Amino acid sequence: MNKVIINREPVELFKLLKFEGLAMTGGEAKMLIDEGAVLVNGQIEMRKRRKMLAGDVFEFNGEHYVLELET
Repeated sequence: MNKVIINREPVELFKLLKFEGLAMTGGEAKMLIDEGAVLVNGQIEMRKRRKMLAGDVFEFNGEHYVLELET
């Protein structure tokens, strides 16, 4: 499982995809979410601006990512 370190919470889901390089742009990230390509905590997530918190896990393209808050 990949770790994603965030320095504040919440963080919007589409921004995580963009900042982690999983989508080239915010628009592409939103499109991927609209297509049902992203799971959050094991469920398909359709909300582009889903507020993500430390401990949340998202899955994209067969990879899992867990959010950790920077201390």
